Amino acid sequence: MAIVVVGLGPGNPGQITREAWEVLAQAQEVHLRTQVHPSVPYLPQGPRYHSFDDLYEAAEDFTQVYEAIVERLVALAEQGGDVIYAVPGDPMVAEGTVTRLLAVCREKGIAVRVVNGVSFIEPTLAALGRDALPGLQLVDATDLADAYHPPINPDYPALVAQLYSRGLASDVKLTLMNQYPDDHVVTLVHAAGTAEQRVEPLALYEIDRREVGHLTALYVPPLEAIQGAVTSFEGFQNTIAHLRAPEGCPWDREQTHQSLRRNLLEETYEVLEAIDAGDPDRLCEELGDLLLQVVLQTQIAIDEGEFNMGEVIRHIDAKIKRRHPHVWGDVDVKGSAAQVAVNWEHIKAQERAENGEGQRSALDGVPKTLPALAQAHEYDQRAVRLGFDWADEAGVIAKVREEIAEVMAAQTQAERFREIGDLLLVVAVWARWLGVNPEDALRAANRRFYERFTYIEERAREQGRSVSEMTMEEMDALWNEIKAQERRKDAE
Repeated sequence: MAIVVVGLGPGNPGQITREAWEVLAQAQEVHLRTQVHPSVPYLPQGPRYHSFDDLYEAAEDFTQVYEAIVERLVALAEQGGDVIYAVPGDPMVAEGTVTRLLAVCREKGIAVRVVNGVSFIEPTLAALGRDALPGLQLVDATDLADAYHPPINPDYPALVAQLYSRGLASDVKLTLMNQYPDDHVVTLVHAAGTAEQRVEPLALYEIDRREVGHLTALYVPPLEAIQGAVTSFEGFQNTIAHLRAPEGCPWDREQTHQSLRRNLLEETYEVLEAIDAGDPDRLCEELGDLLLQVVLQTQIAIDEGEFNMGEVIRHIDAKIKRRHPHVWGDVDVKGSAAQVAVNWEHIKAQERAENGEGQRSALDGVPKTLPALAQAHEYDQRAVRLGFDWADEAGVIAKVREEIAEVMAAQTQAERFREIGDLLLVVAVWARWLGVNPEDALRAANRRFYERFTYIEERAREQGRSVSEMTMEEMDALWNEIKAQERRKDAE
């Protein structure tokens, strides 16, 4: 009792191997995954050929088809005798049924023999005039279409197999566009190695505007390296590792987690400035600077034997999926963002309990180094998730007025210090009721103050004066002048 899996090659009958031909010629029955393959009409005469094409018409997706094929093959093998199963290309290249078949047969103790064939890769590379090295990546079109981001290193070429329909090509295109420019030049290779072979270079956005079929593959070249710069996360990690290597940079080799602490904080604030300025080009640059800090901190950890990037990514990926059971599980939040937040806190509490951290405050996870107003906002939000809040906005406003009165009634500097703090805290709460992030609002107000005051300074210099030489009335007039300009600009 055994199953013999035979590769039929990419489509040219002349590329069927001698071993495969002999196995087929000696068989009484051969089970074809599909008859839709150019080599099938030229197979040895004598055996009775059956196909599983009927399953493709009945099933909803390829997963169901592959499972049904494996189930039939195993049932035939268990009846006794050898079962010959022939597949396009090579059985071990982009052949989902064989992967499943091997796994099931291992469990059931059924022997499987694989007769290799020429895969679609060799004639496709010949048609393109390219070598598989360095770094050719092989991706299945269906898997790529199901992904939200392509699992491809853009510094190296990729070959997308089985781009069998225009609908599938459209989905593949959308996924690839998360990483590649719309006009990135790719190549469709049709029926590689056969008399009908066609090589069709085109822009990525056009791939679903061409006819494709079961023998179509897509070649995606690497992104162009501009001035030697890489585009992949892995490539950037290598750049930073080089910096820290003996032949790298002395300054980078000397850095520690603690010495880079200030840099990390500064780069974070520069990202926030770019966001506040609404400048996407600057944001792109600043996010790169922040990424440098993350990768450099991780490389220091690698050098010290503490952890590596895979652990960093695995930890945060597991945390995200664990805390989103409504996305990667069966929890129903009924489309409510508020319910998501409540679930988030419950899951975090459960995690703390499982980690043996005991009873902790819901506020303990807020960083002590956050800016005070941002910290107040985060404390407030976490308390609200547990039901600690006013019944309505009127109660908050009354509390603001109460705190103002207490500031005015304070007699000592210590009392004023305390009451001003209480006032700022309740103002942060009021901001949340108004749907405003107080840290962002104050940062924007600071920016407006900077722009208005520098306007006064510029006007003073135009008059050959300094701000200190101007009266308060003059400065106030200029302040109102720039405010009026801002209003007109906002109205445009």
